[in-house]
Amino acid sequence: MKKNDLEKDSVRRLKIDDSADGQRLDNFLMARLKGVPKSRIYKLVRGGEVRINGGRVEVSYRLQLGDEVRIPPVRVAVPVITPATHLPQGGIRLLPHILYRDDALIALNKPSGMAVHGGSGISRGVIEQMRLELPECRYMELVHRLDRETSGVLLIALKRRALVGLHAAMREGRIEKRYLTLVAGRWPNPVQHVKLTLHKRVTDDGEKRVTVRDEGQTAHTIFRRLQSYADFTLLEAELKTGRTHQIRVHTSHLGFPIAGDDKYGDFELNKRLAKQGLKRMFLHAAKLVFDHPISGERLQIEAPLPDALAKFLETLHAS
Repeated sequence: MKKNDLEKDSVRRLKIDDSADGQRLDNFLMARLKGVPKSRIYKLVRGGEVRINGGRVEVSYRLQLGDEVRIPPVRVAVPVITPATHLPQGGIRLLPHILYRDDALIALNKPSGMAVHGGSGISRGVIEQMRLELPECRYMELVHRLDRETSGVLLIALKRRALVGLHAAMREGRIEKRYLTLVAGRWPNPVQHVKLTLHKRVTDDGEKRVTVRDEGQTAHTIFRRLQSYADFTLLEAELKTGRTHQIRVHTSHLGFPIAGDDKYGDFELNKRLAKQGLKRMFLHAAKLVFDHPISGERLQIEAPLPDALAKFLETLHAS
């Protein structure tokens, strides 16, 4: 992507609405002065060039509804967007995948194979694509993440207050999260609580790897057996904690790898499954239940099992 340096030739005065209410000043400025080094932003604030309601504040100041932020002229690296950058990743437009939307949040049925964020060789993820498709939304942030190969319900906040409220609900365990997954082998118990501590590390090439280790973080998954097949079991996994790769590592550690999992799975089995039509990991975020962060209304958001996964199940023999 090419960049041009444009000189902002006038002072900007921005009125704080509920999309930035409670946000730290430095984070607010970094979102609006993209391309400007953080050190330069801090210097602008400490030198009094950035002012709130006409006065000086610290970079840690939390913005309040109705505040007026004065931003001085700053040289900013502005991306020059060509028409090609508007093409959806993989030809997928995300607006048709919206399950629920109001003025505070969006629940999206994320397609498999799409990263939630750009980076690491990925030019554009879900959040960047959504910002392109909904340019009228001034505030848009991911509430949580899903692995690239995992499909299903993904929450996006359209107001900062909604983001803060949903993050609090997640920390306090007030969001019910249920997944569907197909594992290799015959899962023995109708209901099974799995509590195994997980340790995360990043490899030299930047890849996240998670293992079961005593010094790891507590991770709790409740598995419910939905359907047994000759060589597989369809499970519902309820997350009581939200650790990285939690379901994938819990099932793999117990000897029941997820079908199609290219990181913790059975690689030879995955090759055979690909020939049988399963060309992705069988893990789907099927349902979220939570109180709306603004209205308090109880919401239940469900994403149907993708056709590719449903059709693969039809090829299996139930037992």
